[in-house]
Amino acid sequence: MNDFAISSATAQWTYSIFLLVLGVMIPPTAYITKRFKIKTILITSLILFIMGSVICFLSTGIEMLIVGRILEAMGTGILIPIGQILIFRIMPEEKWGFFMGLMGFLVGIVPAMGPTIGGFIVDLYNWRVIFEFLAIIAVAILILSMLLANFELETEKYPLDVPSLILSILFCVGLMIGFSNVAEFGFSLTHVILPIVVGAISLIMFVNRQNKIEKPLVNLNVLKNKYFVYGTVFAALLYFIMCGINVVVPLFVQNVAYYSSTESGLIFPAAIIMIVFNFIGPVLADKIGIKPVLIASSVLNIICFAAMMNYNMNSSFEYLLITQIIRGIGCGLGLSPAITWAMSVVAGDVEDATAINNTVRQVIGAIGSSITVVIMQILANGKITHNQISVNSFSLTSLMMIIITIILLIITVFGIKNKSDIVDG
Repeated sequence: MNDFAISSATAQWTYSIFLLVLGVMIPPTAYITKRFKIKTILITSLILFIMGSVICFLSTGIEMLIVGRILEAMGTGILIPIGQILIFRIMPEEKWGFFMGLMGFLVGIVPAMGPTIGGFIVDLYNWRVIFEFLAIIAVAILILSMLLANFELETEKYPLDVPSLILSILFCVGLMIGFSNVAEFGFSLTHVILPIVVGAISLIMFVNRQNKIEKPLVNLNVLKNKYFVYGTVFAALLYFIMCGINVVVPLFVQNVAYYSSTESGLIFPAAIIMIVFNFIGPVLADKIGIKPVLIASSVLNIICFAAMMNYNMNSSFEYLLITQIIRGIGCGLGLSPAITWAMSVVAGDVEDATAINNTVRQVIGAIGSSITVVIMQILANGKITHNQISVNSFSLTSLMMIIITIILLIITVFGIKNKSDIVDG
C-alpha cells in the first residue's frame, strides 16, 4: 500500500481478482482435459503461475501487480482440478483417499500458513520476496513435471462451445462479485442486484445450453447421480460454513471481545489443525467408511457452534482457542472426504464432476463469506462492536451455522453410503 500509494480497498483487489479468476477458470477444465494432453496442460498452468509471480515481483504499480495475480490465478485454477483428475485417472482406487487428502493438505497449507509466513517475510525483507519464493517453488515443480510426468490420458478433438464459455464466465463473475459486494454496498442495484441477476440468468442459460448441445462445455449428466449431488452439496455447504466463520470469528475476537489482532491469530492453529485433518479425513474414511467420518465432522461442528453461541465480551482466550480447534477438526474431517466420495461415485466422468464440484464450491464460498457478515451486521444494527447487541448477533449467526450443520447431518444419515453399498444396490 505504501509502495504504490494506494488505499486498502484498492489493495484488496489483488486478493479479490485472484479468487474471481480462480472461479472463472474452473468450469472450462472439463473441456481442457478432454482436448489437450495432460502434460501440456500441467506445464502450461505452471508457466502461467511462474509468469504471474515474476510480474508481481517486478511490478512497479498496482495495475502490473493485478495482471500478475490474474496469471497466477489462471495457473492455479487449472492446477487444482487437474490434480484431482490425475488422482482418479492414474492412481489405484484404494489410494484415492490418501492422495486426495495429501492434495487437500498441500493446497490448504498455503492459505492457512500464508498470513503468518507472509508477515514474517515482509518484516524481514519486503513483500516482493513472497512472489520470488512462489516463483522458485513453481519452477522446481515445473522441472520435476517435465522430467517425471510420463503419464498421458486419452484426448479427443473436442470442440470448444464459445457461447457456453461466455455464459460460464458471466455466471461465475456475476454471482461472485454480486454476493461479495453485499457486505460493502448493501443491496445496491448497481453493485449487488444487477451482477447477481446477470449471474443467475447466465447460469440458467448455461444449464439449458449444456443439456441441449451434443458436445457441452461441462456434461451435466453427472448430476443425475444422486450420490454425487449429495456429496457435492455436503462439501459446498460445509465450505459455506468455513468461509463464513473464517470472516466473522476474527471480527468478534477483535471488535467484540477486544483482543488484539495478534491475539486473534488464535484462528491460525485452528486452520493448521483443519488442514491436518483434511489429510486424515479421507484416509480414515477409507478405513472405517465415509458415513461415520462425516457424522463425526457434523457432530463436532455442532458442538463447536453451540459453544460459540455462548461467546461473550469477556470470553477467555483459552475458551475461544479450544472451540476453534474443535471447529478445525470438524471441518477438516468433512471437506476432503466429501469431495473424494462425490468424485469416486462418478469416477468415469471425473473431468466433468471435478469442474462442477469445484465451481459450486467456489461460488458458495464467496456467498458464505459475504452473507454471514451481512447477517451478523444486520443483527448488530449495522455495527459490530464491544456491546451486547453484537454478542447476540454472533450467537444468532452461530445458531444459523448449527442449522446448516444439522442439514449436513441429515444428508449424511439418509444420503451418504459407502461406495460398496452403492455398487451392491
